[in-house]
Amino acid sequence: MVFFRKILFLFLSLYHYFWALFSALFYFFPSRKIKVIGVTGTKGKSTVVELLAKIFEEAGEKVASFSSIKIKIGKEERTNALKMTMPGRGELQKFLKKAKEKGCKIAIIEVTSEGILQHRHRFIRFEASVFTNLSPEHIERHGSFEAYRKEKIKLFKATKNIHILNLDDKNVDHFLKEKAKEKWGFTIEGRKKKGVKVVEAKNLVYLPFGAKFKIEKEEFKINLPGKFNVYNALAAIATSLSFGVSLSVIKKALLKVKGIPGRMEIVIKEPFWAIVDYAHTPDSLEAVYSTLKKFLEKKQLFSSRLICVLGATGGGRDKWKRPKMGEIAGKFCDVAIVTNEDPYDEDPQKIIEEVAKGVIKQNKKVLKILDRREAIKTALSLAKRNDIVVITGKGCEPWMCVEKGKKIPWDDRKITKEEFEKIKNKYGSTFAKI
Repeated sequence: MVFFRKILFLFLSLYHYFWALFSALFYFFPSRKIKVIGVTGTKGKSTVVELLAKIFEEAGEKVASFSSIKIKIGKEERTNALKMTMPGRGELQKFLKKAKEKGCKIAIIEVTSEGILQHRHRFIRFEASVFTNLSPEHIERHGSFEAYRKEKIKLFKATKNIHILNLDDKNVDHFLKEKAKEKWGFTIEGRKKKGVKVVEAKNLVYLPFGAKFKIEKEEFKINLPGKFNVYNALAAIATSLSFGVSLSVIKKALLKVKGIPGRMEIVIKEPFWAIVDYAHTPDSLEAVYSTLKKFLEKKQLFSSRLICVLGATGGGRDKWKRPKMGEIAGKFCDVAIVTNEDPYDEDPQKIIEEVAKGVIKQNKKVLKILDRREAIKTALSLAKRNDIVVITGKGCEPWMCVEKGKKIPWDDRKITKEEFEKIKNKYGSTFAKI
């Protein structure tokens, strides 16, 4: 059985490799005519792509970008409705060819471990690669965390010019071993590495919903909350500097960014906040919850509650993280509602039960509601003035994936607004702002 599995894996690997080769040939290797930046890591990829696009546009460049949020070529943009962060079957080569034809000089794309495993990064000439961070994810797909990390490193093996690295991540030394003409690192903790140009955030202050810090002589302010977004901003800053963009231009661009779709996006502001976020791993979920708890503390809203709607993204995948995500919800949330979230062909109620076990382990009560719309409605109905409702797992994704390959049109932001419209009158005309 093991032998046949190895043969099957080899066959599939060759199949994907030749698809990548054929696509590059068919579209005449477009990456040779445009500078491509690949962004990889467990968290923050989409945000870094969006920030980089804003910075290069501020610098006067015509930019193309491909992220799990949207596909953009110059001024043309559309929602990424593929339910794939890094597509195959020639989509990326086609995207790069169109970007070149439209006059774009820079293309920024998310690079996933699954995409690398299936050779989707092959025959793309990467000018620079960015490493955001690494934590356990897709373990069942890759077999181990080490194998998952190995796939990520392959992007840097393929990138000969510029490497951008998170020096504060404990896995960074594995990436530093790969050769490049230039190596740039970013840090909050003041870490240095030999032969690496360092971008360090000094005098870091976390604001109620943002942060400010200093790089060299420039004072930066970002409107994105949490430590994780400081790292995302630093990744974008270091990458932009490696391309010759000035700190003053970068600062101006970042200040203009008021939010990223589906990433800590505030969809209701009063009488309470409702926030939608893509967090779908234990680390990212904890980062979101702890950031919001700290926000309530800074505002001295000690009686306010965190009402959480969560599930476990991807039926059939990463089952290990379900109880862990429940435990995190139990630790931070005053009310935890576990619901359906992209079950694919797995029994959604079974997934809910596995997440709920983690909440119960923290001696917290949990509401189990299969219907995701009903779960959101319940969370909004329970909220009082100055509470925060946070709905995680899908962000701005336009679909919910269910059995037999079906996709149901979905948008957590839209659903939240629709359900709030039905109940908002109960709060009266006087709203208390957070």
